[in-house]
Amino acid sequence: MELKEFEMEYFGNKIVFEIGRFATQATSAVTVRMGETVVMATVVMSKKARDRGMDFFPLMVDYEERYYAAGRIKGPRFSKREGRPPAEAILTGRMIDRGLRPLFPQNLRNEIQVICYPLCIDGQNKPDVASMIAACAALHISKVPFDGPIAGVRIGMINGDYVINPSAEEIEWSDLQLVTMGDGERVTMIDCDANELTDEEMELAMAEAMKAMAPLTEFIDKMRKEIGDEKAKPEDLCWSTQLTPDEEKLMEEMKKMIIPHLDKYLFNNPKGSKGERKEILADLKEIIVQEMKPKLVKKGIDELEAEDIIKDILSVFFYDFIEEQVTLAILDKDQRVDGRKLDEIRPLHAEVSLLPRTHGSGFFTRGETHVLSVLTLGSPGDELSVENMEEDGKKRYYHHYYFPPYSVGETKPLRGAGRREIGHGALAEKAQLPILPDSDKFPYTIRVVSEVMSSNGSSSMASTTASTLALMDAGVPVKRPVAGIAMGLASDGKRWKVLTDLQDMEDGSGGMDFKVCSTREGITAIQMDTKTRGLTKDIIKAAFPQTRKALGQLLDLIEGTIPEPRAELSEHAPRILSFMIDPEKIGDVIGPGGKIIRGITDSLDVQIDIEDDGKVVITSLESSNAEEARKIIKGIVKPVEVGEVFEAAEVVKIMNFGAFVKLTPNTDGLLHVSEIDHIRVPRVSDRLKEGDKVKVKVIKIERGKVKVSMKALIPKPPTEYSEKKGGRDRGHGRRDDRDGRRDRRKGDRDRRSSDRKPRPSHDSKDHDSKRKEDAGEQ
Repeated sequence: MELKEFEMEYFGNKIVFEIGRFATQATSAVTVRMGETVVMATVVMSKKARDRGMDFFPLMVDYEERYYAAGRIKGPRFSKREGRPPAEAILTGRMIDRGLRPLFPQNLRNEIQVICYPLCIDGQNKPDVASMIAACAALHISKVPFDGPIAGVRIGMINGDYVINPSAEEIEWSDLQLVTMGDGERVTMIDCDANELTDEEMELAMAEAMKAMAPLTEFIDKMRKEIGDEKAKPEDLCWSTQLTPDEEKLMEEMKKMIIPHLDKYLFNNPKGSKGERKEILADLKEIIVQEMKPKLVKKGIDELEAEDIIKDILSVFFYDFIEEQVTLAILDKDQRVDGRKLDEIRPLHAEVSLLPRTHGSGFFTRGETHVLSVLTLGSPGDELSVENMEEDGKKRYYHHYYFPPYSVGETKPLRGAGRREIGHGALAEKAQLPILPDSDKFPYTIRVVSEVMSSNGSSSMASTTASTLALMDAGVPVKRPVAGIAMGLASDGKRWKVLTDLQDMEDGSGGMDFKVCSTREGITAIQMDTKTRGLTKDIIKAAFPQTRKALGQLLDLIEGTIPEPRAELSEHAPRILSFMIDPEKIGDVIGPGGKIIRGITDSLDVQIDIEDDGKVVITSLESSNAEEARKIIKGIVKPVEVGEVFEAAEVVKIMNFGAFVKLTPNTDGLLHVSEIDHIRVPRVSDRLKEGDKVKVKVIKIERGKVKVSMKALIPKPPTEYSEKKGGRDRGHGRRDDRDGRRDRRKGDRDRRSSDRKPRPSHDSKDHDSKRKEDAGEQ
């Protein structure tokens, strides 16, 4: 195909469409550029239709992420390839699917696959809306039978003003994210989260969306007129679902046979369950087979073959015909299968605290739709890490929705959460976000799991309501309760009526599933898909008052069950302490290789989370352990000061000259031998050993070195006490002892000298004479 480029100005921005460069073997491919965000959408239709036994239109819509588009390399160490799409990509794919699906012939059985993915993103122009526009354009210019043109748009609301396709930065300040698909007159899909906007504000936002989509759809239609392929005729493609003239005659006869049985079998059991209605319809099919079979046998057809022919024809039209009759009963007689009025909700019931050890639980029933929501509180470290192509982040509140097969009386293998479960969980999740407390006031991570116990219409809205019950039962200080309701539509192309509380057989051709979540103050979330050409402004306007009435009943039920959040958390919920420290001290708390913080958590069985701004959050099942951990951390970050006394400093090392004692996990002090006691301590080991706890006082801090003293906290003994005990003052005692010994030796010499006779004084000659005399006498 020749390369073609189309460019349009769109509310101050430029949108560029390119056809013929990429994916030339696809049925159709379009690249859309908005700013520097570039996305591609491809469409492929299979050449052959599926077998006639298939009872649904095989459309597949996928939105894929490519990390290169954001200039990022992500993934685990040994696989940097994009893996299972994140929830955000799945939700985007579901949005596009819901917007496109009603515009195909529903009896089409050729497989159609639409794949969208970004080639480049600029961080400001969101690729989801660009992908919607690309998919709509690719389908409209292709040969695929598609009742376009339509487009997609996002509406924001900043300071009361509506903004068309707000940038990523503007979205952060917006009270509204309304994503719609449609044309200038109708919408085929709505996906919205809002900060308690009024019904009137939402109506105006949808009107703005329709205005915004009108020029886009006109431009896409001009593209088709210039380069579009001739559309394939549905009757040429849907050969597998088409009946021969003889089969069509049989089908009309069967329809006439069915109608007289409807009042008896379908509308005469207002309290009948979904399962009972399934059995009634199965019985009705068997009745038609038995009534019709003799007519074919008379024509010479074998009895078994006749039965197969009748069942084959019934498989083509039966359930669609029943839904059509249900719609006509509503339009003609305001008659619903279960006997309710058009604005009446099925019987409601609510309970809380069903489970004894969970942190919070709520059980909500609306007719046969029953949902149990269970809440668990965790530490900030239990936040859900979110990684996608555009950004990484964390969620402190997340909701998981489970739809097991037993909820609809079926048996199926359990394969994990599918697209539908992810979508329903996300809707109930964003409905609660505006009413949750800030993390500063309630630092817990909150996980809610909704278990669908039984389903017959709008289990996602039942999950929203049950989640509110669980939040309030757990003591989460929510601003206001949120409830959710699904509104339906009965229409035949000309007439229409809005239904409150949609259930099984009312969601047929010409219907809608219009889900609204709201507090008494305003709307928090909307999701809508339809099986019509789209909703007009009149339908939307009529739906809101009826929706508000139903929401009021649901909120009355919640407040009657639990008027306000419980004042205290469950005794089984963890306790959290939070405080601030100097960010420069974070490393001291963590320690080398995480040694210090790990020691605290292991010894006290607590969880400690530290944020970059210095916020410390301690989570523990035992409040006393959390308080002890707080004291330890406070001690670590508190600076040691001269004069400070430590009651139980641990001796960690013994040296000849003293001992080192641990004052804080990161600070040791030197206790010199001379500071142990007022009396002399010959050896440190005589008084201290490693592991001892001693009371010390900081006496000096010099160049970061801390010196402590034990004797500074001990009263100095009197002098007599020191002498009596053999004590002596430092610097004087030893000298006094030496002086005493010297005086005693001197006294002894004096006494010995006084006992001797004095020697006469004489010269040497006299001495010699005397010696001779003595010798002569001898």
